[in-house]
Amino acid sequence: MEWVWELYKRYVHKQLERTGKKDPTDDEVQHAFMRLLSESTVTVLVQEPWQSSVRFKVLARYEREKMMGLIHDPMEYLLENFGGGKFKLNFHEGWNFIATQNFKPQGEPKWKSMPEINIQ
Repeated sequence: MEWVWELYKRYVHKQLERTGKKDPTDDEVQHAFMRLLSESTVTVLVQEPWQSSVRFKVLARYEREKMMGLIHDPMEYLLENFGGGKFKLNFHEGWNFIATQNFKPQGEPKWKSMPEINIQ
């Protein structure tokens, strides 16, 4: 889960500063990270050709426990559930954007036959 911490690190420290903790302990940082992660969502998008350009098709949005498989082994999870492609994972806390990470597993693109989900 180290890759997720790298995405959240700046956001966690900003959140702690907002609460008056300018020099938090390691335990406070770890606690804040775990709390924010448990309150976050991750949206899975895939890049697809569209009208002489590209667009991002929304495949899934996960909360809390449902995102754990994706977080623990993103390449395997994406390949198993969506196939190969150019994926973007967007992390949010409510409406607040935290970070994005791209992955490109090689394989048959299962996602092409999947409907796009509406996340509004």
